[in-house]
Amino acid sequence: MHRPVRVITVEREYGSHGAQFAHDLSMRLGWRLLDAELVTGAARMAGVDPKTAAKFDERVDPWYYRYGKFFWFDPVYAPATSGEERIFNAERMLELIREEILEASEQGNCVLVGRGAACALAGRPGCFHVFVYATAKAKKEWFARTFPDQAQHAEQNLMAVDKRRAAAIRKFYQQDWCSRGLYHMLLNSCMGTEAMIAAVECAAGLCPAPAEQGAR
Repeated sequence: MHRPVRVITVEREYGSHGAQFAHDLSMRLGWRLLDAELVTGAARMAGVDPKTAAKFDERVDPWYYRYGKFFWFDPVYAPATSGEERIFNAERMLELIREEILEASEQGNCVLVGRGAACALAGRPGCFHVFVYATAKAKKEWFARTFPDQAQHAEQNLMAVDKRRAAAIRKFYQQDWCSRGLYHMLLNSCMGTEAMIAAVECAAGLCPAPAEQGAR
């Protein structure tokens, strides 16, 4: 028998409302949501300020750093203030987040957002992986509403964030961020949150009993 699903990962295109979907899904299931919490957790383990850690979220270290020029003065690239004395950078950030992801998967009943969770848990029983996308039109409209002063650069900014996320996953996991083979389900968020949640619940074997459906 297959192990029941107790972990759902949600990867998302920028502007697709994937993070909001993950939040709503976790609320519906009564599970923990681990999104920004993964970043603050990594900061705590490394002994750095959460605001500093956020600068490395889903990023690749700059080329001059990767080529060994880490001795250049940069207050962001600072040693941890406690615990293991290691330089805190984007790679270290993903190492710590992977540890959190693996620990969360052992505890179960959680929804993990982005940051290579689908790669870290690939092939693990009890894990269900979702990729959320949206049409270019829908994403640009969202961006224009959210950042009206940058609306004219919507397409460039949307693409830049997705490219950055993809580069981080490629560097750390040697995987294509949007590869269909990584995910059990691809969802177009234009279908609406309720339909998305219902689709994931059924596909993951988490559909509520008829009595529970009638109570909604």
